[in-house]
Amino acid sequence: MDDFLGTYSEMTNATVVRTTLPIGRWSDRAFYIGMSMAVIATILRGFARSYFLRSYYFSTPLAPIAQVHGAIFLSWTLLFLVQTVLVARRRTDLHRRLGVVGAVLAGALVVVGTSIAIVSLRYNLAHGNMEALSFFAIPVGDMVVFPILVAAALAWRRQTEMHKRLMLLATISILDAAVARWPLAIMANGPVAFFAVTDLYIVAGVVFDVASRRRVHPAYLWGGLLIVGSQIARLAVWHTAGWIAFARMLAA
Repeated sequence: MDDFLGTYSEMTNATVVRTTLPIGRWSDRAFYIGMSMAVIATILRGFARSYFLRSYYFSTPLAPIAQVHGAIFLSWTLLFLVQTVLVARRRTDLHRRLGVVGAVLAGALVVVGTSIAIVSLRYNLAHGNMEALSFFAIPVGDMVVFPILVAAALAWRRQTEMHKRLMLLATISILDAAVARWPLAIMANGPVAFFAVTDLYIVAGVVFDVASRRRVHPAYLWGGLLIVGSQIARLAVWHTAGWIAFARMLAA
């Protein structure tokens, strides 16, 4: 009788493991696919007027550098979705191959993103918008934080849990430009508002970790701190004489 009960207990425990682990993996994959789709939806809403539907709202064409920037930015987010789907379908072989494309896109995004920030700064100054000198800190900060997170994700690419969270955070770190263009009254408050809304994506990752793992992964702690810390730093320096002088130098 004892042998039977012991065998039954082992069978029951094995059944529990077999039924719970796939559910955990499914929810994890569903979350990251959902987040990648939320990122794309954010971009589509933010840049609908100025990029995707520009010909409908504006008579002037988009500058070539802005078209290139938009194409690279969109390509990065679409690749992020493809990569999450590939992992969900267990095509890690193809996921790794496309990782090379992702690294190239990340580098191109930083180069073009920095270039368009400078071009935009010069354009605004030429049209008398002196506030552009301060605001220049916002995109520059993005172009500093994004490559750090991507580089960290590539360095930890063999540690799946770390890698996927860092890639998500890297993508979140450049969402503020899209969020700032949402037609919401709160966005009139400037960077404080669109930083706060963007950070809700980080909060979503933290909440999912707590709900699914009962703890927050270190990637969210350190990566999230980097993003939020950079936002605070930008708001602290963007009106200082030192930053204004730096922006003027780049605009010259």
